[in-house]
Amino acid sequence: MSTLTRPLTYDDLATMPDDGKRYELIGGRLFELTSPLRVHVLLARRIFLLLYEFATSHGLGEVLSAPADVVLSPENVVQPDVLFITGDRFDIYNRAYIGGPPDLVVEILSPSTSGRDRTVKAELYARFGVREYWMVDPVRKSLSIQVLGTSGYETTPEENGRVRSNVLPGLVVAVAALFAGIE
Repeated sequence: MSTLTRPLTYDDLATMPDDGKRYELIGGRLFELTSPLRVHVLLARRIFLLLYEFATSHGLGEVLSAPADVVLSPENVVQPDVLFITGDRFDIYNRAYIGGPPDLVVEILSPSTSGRDRTVKAELYARFGVREYWMVDPVRKSLSIQVLGTSGYETTPEENGRVRSNVLPGLVVAVAALFAGIE
């Protein structure tokens, strides 16, 4: 692709030759996503299954995992590790991409993305109305659930090693169990 002087958009991303890599756009800047480490893959699968089983058994909506383009705006296209969309909003998922903010997004922090996930992407998700943002830290073995309030994200307090989802009422996650057996 030739050097552009304007911000990249989803259309630019969609027409790039497939080089086998995954990319995100934030503010029109292209970011290559590195291959995840084993701990990342195992946690993503565990969280996907946890959310999927809960959402399905309660008829709440759909749980998806990467890779799936989430187009928040033409210049902001992300690929969360796991995401949830309520059943009444699932029409935002068209043939090619998710065209709007999911209700819940999960990012598993990795050495190459944790800074961006904690700051830039948290601000991006809040600005576009993602109601709940989970940040999973494999190093600290922690789960931070951020709930969108009037002035941005507010951290859901951990109680006795458990955190609760607001978007999925009744879902309580035992943090230690989430990481059990994963190194």
